[in-house]
Amino acid sequence: MARTACLIPGDGIGPEVMDATKRILERAGADLNWLELPAGSAAFETYGEVLPRETLDAIGEHRLALKGPLTTPIGKGFSSLNVTLRKTFDLYAALRPVRSMPGVKTRFDDVEIVVVRENTEGLYSGLEHQVIEGVVESLKITTRKGCERIARFAFNYAKERSRKKVTLFHKANIMKLSDGLFMQVANEVHEAVAPEIEYEELIIDNGCMQIVRDPSRFDVLLLENYNGDVVSDLCAGLVGGLGVVPGANIGDDCAIFEAVHGSAPDIAGQNLANPLALVMSGVMMLNHIGQRDKATRIKDAYNQVLTKGDPSVLTPDIGGRGGTRQFADAVCELLG
Repeated sequence: MARTACLIPGDGIGPEVMDATKRILERAGADLNWLELPAGSAAFETYGEVLPRETLDAIGEHRLALKGPLTTPIGKGFSSLNVTLRKTFDLYAALRPVRSMPGVKTRFDDVEIVVVRENTEGLYSGLEHQVIEGVVESLKITTRKGCERIARFAFNYAKERSRKKVTLFHKANIMKLSDGLFMQVANEVHEAVAPEIEYEELIIDNGCMQIVRDPSRFDVLLLENYNGDVVSDLCAGLVGGLGVVPGANIGDDCAIFEAVHGSAPDIAGQNLANPLALVMSGVMMLNHIGQRDKATRIKDAYNQVLTKGDPSVLTPDIGGRGGTRQFADAVCELLG
């Protein structure tokens, strides 16, 4: 039975990379019914709000979405729509697989790290206030429930995919209660769920140094929200940047797959954006709903395009002189 997938094109380059992704998924025979929905700056012009009620209602009904990049103002304006979506649908696990891509030259080869980030608590709880003039307080929220379910997600993910090790990054030497609870609960879950999986804990500053020295020593990383946000982008830099890395926000009964890069308004409408990150996120979505054969076909096709390295096909960010449409055309041609 076909699944209905809510489709949110997003801002800036979002509509371009979404169109390319949709074409590729359809060419692969993905059994999906698309429901296009408004969100972001473009939605405000029509609906007077950046996250219309109809969009939230549709995601609430269908529990599955593919989302392009949404603009978040820095230091002012409306709150992050990505954070709003995660909180609204309790998408507590952010999943960011990071692997070396064929034909994309970086400082390291054979990187394969999966970042599992708690997605609803910590400093991103949004609890900020001004104490007095010139003094602002931000609250970091850590609960046993939040720690337990993200740790369980990480260890179950490692077991199901035959991963060898889970490494928890923390700052419990300073934040003894909040990160201390995170570590304590992760230890408990490790013993209960996957004692056969190797488990280690590293202070995050040391962990980041170790990643850039030798990323091959890491497998699955488990982090709280703020640390996970920073480290997931750091890991993306090991393999060529956010343009070649997918992302997912997953809860118990709802999942939103997304491009993790920004909306890049400076190149919007110029056929310069790399659609690969969103295509890879679409592959993650297909795997998530059990359409693994289609997901594998797409993955094999874009790997072939990258391996061939035709500069007339590849986008400028990965060394080509092609564009969004040319890359999508090449993948679609291989899909038949």
